[in-house]
Amino acid sequence: MTVPKLALTELSEASLGKTRAEAVVIGTLKGPDGLELAPGADIVDAALGGTLTDVLATLGATGAAEEVVKLPTLGKLPAGVVLAVGLGTPDPTPEQVRRAAGAAGRALAGTKRALTTLSVVDLQAAVEGTVLGAYAFTEYKSDPGEKPVSTVDVASPADGTTREHRAKLKASTAIAEAVCTARDLINTPPNDLFPASFADRASKLAADAGLEIEVLDEKALKRQGYGGILGVGGGSSRPPRLVRVAYRGAKAKQKVALVGKGITFDTGGISLKPAANMDHMTSDMSGAAAVLASVVLAAKLKYPLEVTAYIPLAENMPSGTSYRPGDVLTMYGGKTVEVLNTDAEGRLVLADAIVRAAEDDPDYLIETSTLTGAQMVALGNRTPGIMGSDEFRDRVAAIAQATGENGWPMPLPEELRSDLDSKLADLANVTGSRWGGMLAAGIFLREFVADGLPWAHIDIAGPAYNTGGAWGYTPKGGTGVPVRTIAAVLADIADNG
Repeated sequence: MTVPKLALTELSEASLGKTRAEAVVIGTLKGPDGLELAPGADIVDAALGGTLTDVLATLGATGAAEEVVKLPTLGKLPAGVVLAVGLGTPDPTPEQVRRAAGAAGRALAGTKRALTTLSVVDLQAAVEGTVLGAYAFTEYKSDPGEKPVSTVDVASPADGTTREHRAKLKASTAIAEAVCTARDLINTPPNDLFPASFADRASKLAADAGLEIEVLDEKALKRQGYGGILGVGGGSSRPPRLVRVAYRGAKAKQKVALVGKGITFDTGGISLKPAANMDHMTSDMSGAAAVLASVVLAAKLKYPLEVTAYIPLAENMPSGTSYRPGDVLTMYGGKTVEVLNTDAEGRLVLADAIVRAAEDDPDYLIETSTLTGAQMVALGNRTPGIMGSDEFRDRVAAIAQATGENGWPMPLPEELRSDLDSKLADLANVTGSRWGGMLAAGIFLREFVADGLPWAHIDIAGPAYNTGGAWGYTPKGGTGVPVRTIAAVLADIADNG
């Protein structure tokens, strides 16, 4: 992972005249009477002689969201280029600032040093957007092309550089770096990222952050009765793992369990997926990547919490040792599940991990996965579905919307429970109906959540992996959703219980 180095700097005509930046980023707005300059850009405008709005308009700038226009400074500033990025409306939201900063971060590729004034509008959003927009995964390219911007000077808000601003810069950078950690894991191809190698990476991240870690191999999983993880992983030559990473903050008053699905590659097993787009299933461990990055982030930001991530890891492959439709699995904790479709495997590994998480008596449970294709049918590729206990589900959804990750609360209708009844076992892993697939999966998971435990599941089947072109601060490939939501929920629990 390579991210820009960021530092706060005062913004004035004098400092602009001495900047070492090669490019200066400003914001533009689409006002009722045409193009307007965002806060912070006025100082750049003054340094250029007050002609910036007219020149940008001549170049076709409108201030539309994520519009990028470059113009030379013609020697009037040490920086050779002004990069104007559109924020859209005259009163931009943090998410609009974040997306504009992301567009600018991508456009700065090949630049060694830049100065951004978007931080005058919203410091946290500008930092997160810049780092996430500059992200590039080039580990496997012999010619990686232009390097991302390496250093970004972040203009202080109008009231100057304060301790609060420095703390916000540190936290925002750490959050963005956690998202990039998750992206790196998701983008690593499955021949290099499989259960054992994921566990090795988790061990290194945990060691670097001073965290406790426990890794159960296939023998330990069998001894302790993790039937879901073993069943799903039984068809692969690369056996499954269960990773537990724990952070214990000073003066912690709340305990939060995080569970993330870690299917390092999903063929569907015996219920084989179609060949088209199966390569996207390299992202089926996005939930695991998110919770691992989040527990490391909790340690970095020293949340006054106990946060423990439970990461079930398996590769779902067809072979002579694969589990079959018709098998009955005995899950961790003793419940039995009839397997009707081996491609509904995520809920099986999650169920084992959820029961294990409850043994540590958490106050809250947050779990996330690329759970169902039905999430994309219902909500599209950018909106996670959030299910769980009503109050906590709504709290997590509201926070997700505030972060720009846009989770939406979904119900768990009681009438769907009977569709999971099995003729052989306590329940089946899928229903026989095509309707409400995401909700039925949530109901399945609820069967394994301890009574009274506030719980939220975040289904990121679409939002975890961008198969199209880059937009805003979201690159093609792994997105790192929902790391920012989890970080914000942890911060909210730390502040409010």
